[in-house]
Amino acid sequence: MPLFSSVLVANRGEIACRVIRTLRTLGIRSIAVYSDADRTAKHVTDADTAVRIGPAPARESYLDIPAVIAAAKASGADAIHPGYGFLSENADFARACADAGIVFIGPGIDALDVMGDKIRSKNHVAASGVPVIPGDSRPGLSDEDLVASAAEVGYPLLIKPSAGGGGKGMEIVREPADLRDALATARRVAAAAFGDDTLFLERLITEPRHIEVQLLADTFGTVIHLGERECSLQRRHQKVIEEAPSPLLTEDTRARIGQAACRVAESVGYVGAGTVEFLVSAQAPDEFFFMEMNTRLQVEHPVTEEVTGTDLVAEQIRIAAGERLRLAQDDVSLTGHAIEARVYAENPERGFLPSTGTVLALREPVGEGIRVDSGLAVGSEVGSSYDPLLAKVIAWGATRSEALRRLDRALAATTLFGVRTNIEYLRLLLAEPEVQSGDLDTSLIDRKLPSLSFARPDDELLAAAALAVWGEGSSHPAGVAAGSAWATLDGWRLGNPRPSVYRFAIDETTTATVSVSAAGAGASVRIEENEPHTASLRVLENGTGVLTWDGETRMLSLTRTATGVWVGRDGFSWELPLLSRAQRLASRLAAIARPDAARTPEVRAPMPGTVISVPAPNGSTVNAGDTVVIVEAMKMEHKLTAGVAGTVSISVVPGDLVKLDQVVATLTPELAPETFTPRPTVEGDTA
Repeated sequence: MPLFSSVLVANRGEIACRVIRTLRTLGIRSIAVYSDADRTAKHVTDADTAVRIGPAPARESYLDIPAVIAAAKASGADAIHPGYGFLSENADFARACADAGIVFIGPGIDALDVMGDKIRSKNHVAASGVPVIPGDSRPGLSDEDLVASAAEVGYPLLIKPSAGGGGKGMEIVREPADLRDALATARRVAAAAFGDDTLFLERLITEPRHIEVQLLADTFGTVIHLGERECSLQRRHQKVIEEAPSPLLTEDTRARIGQAACRVAESVGYVGAGTVEFLVSAQAPDEFFFMEMNTRLQVEHPVTEEVTGTDLVAEQIRIAAGERLRLAQDDVSLTGHAIEARVYAENPERGFLPSTGTVLALREPVGEGIRVDSGLAVGSEVGSSYDPLLAKVIAWGATRSEALRRLDRALAATTLFGVRTNIEYLRLLLAEPEVQSGDLDTSLIDRKLPSLSFARPDDELLAAAALAVWGEGSSHPAGVAAGSAWATLDGWRLGNPRPSVYRFAIDETTTATVSVSAAGAGASVRIEENEPHTASLRVLENGTGVLTWDGETRMLSLTRTATGVWVGRDGFSWELPLLSRAQRLASRLAAIARPDAARTPEVRAPMPGTVISVPAPNGSTVNAGDTVVIVEAMKMEHKLTAGVAGTVSISVVPGDLVKLDQVVATLTPELAPETFTPRPTVEGDTA
């Protein structure tokens, strides 16, 4: 008999696919839920059955407790696995499951109540003798209370929402003058993400390392830890690369921090899988401070699974079904090293703004020690309604250096076209000397990011894109017989062939012109006015391109689209839209028609999203750098600022959906008065 006959997975994306995979191995029927935006998503097709729960906005679907409970009842689910995020730490959801007679695969309601509130949990843990970070965590603090206590807490400080996690709503404040604006932002983000804008303050620990301990606890009072994970590589409080075990801790500290984590769990009668997070100063690695307890599965749980050989999802299910833990603390051993890299839909070249699109081509890495947890498939739509996490690439090795090498190779072997991602950025991080040596802290990325240099399409990738288009010259115009000299569009004519010229848009302001003409069995390719190269391209069925470039072979990836070509190599990818003659002409005419465009600069949405605030009233005067519109996309706020000082004309209101590059405001700079110099009068001049 299975542990449960049917389990509903109340989540989406890669975590839903990962839970469904374990349900299948356990012989349990899986039930997916989906919003209108996810109708054809991978987790829907992976599951045995699926139920629609609402429209795209999370509040009307994945966060709608009655809708999820109704789906579980209608599909005959015995239990619900919440994954992480959404309703995974929601005590009201756990109560609703209990009221409906459905098992919630997670901790008890009391543990959710205590640990789901960061203020309450911090005070509770401090009373249990576990060290905590200095700060002000009194319940119900108003802005005035927080301002008053900030001086005592000391700067720099960290504003944190009491509810939720994932770094959302956290604001670093270094100067008293910045505190009130940061409080307003933190409350707004916390209310939108968690439905609770309660805040508290903590002293910001410099050079901190983020260490978390994985726990398992059954209903018979047994609590064990499965070692720790190092999660110090973060950007904007969001983890980017995680590993197990931490390269910082000694065996003694590992045992002490594990015991402290178990003590935290025991203090609330914890049941299931959970994580206790600590800050450890890089300057004093034997000291640690409690931050919070995550009463759910963590995004980075695969690295613990890889070094312990334990399926944490399977253990969650067994515990929820009433089984005893099959492991004792002495049975837990850490073998080798595992590192995980999070693949996000974001554009590093545009300040890591969220990216959207349709997955046009996908090749995920395989090989010894390589694991991929992914929610992607060709045709997947990546929108702006949900978190931008797409997949996780995990590498295990006998040593940390081997795991690093395997992870880098795996990322280099990953191809994802249709959506801009951070894969190249991940490889750059892995190559940093501090990462290689394990000398980490949570501000390392902020320090290193300005010096990271991102690639641009080089001559070989541009040539491959042009050859891909040129190779389509075999299609002939309507009414022209096949085999006719006029049937191909390859530039053939009497005398010397005329080159086919392609102009690609590299970004908003940069284009590249590539000329291609037949040359024997291949082609002659010229980039701009540079010397020509002899080249040929062969495209395999899986999208791999074999480019012969001046007699040498290059391997790359490419996909032809209706508007251009996606090209990539070694984890780098780029969209190259092909500009038509009409587009080039329109661009020239626009420049002619608006010679004073610089006097009316436009503020554009750098990503699709929802307008949540317009701080600058229409017609007001703003300074360069002032925030005029705030857009939310993929559960993050993005402040759109004025490029110049002037009078602002706002073209959106809160609640509006905006598209990529949509104009949301226009600035009219104040013109300096011009000095009028009369023109000398000339006899007979009638002008």
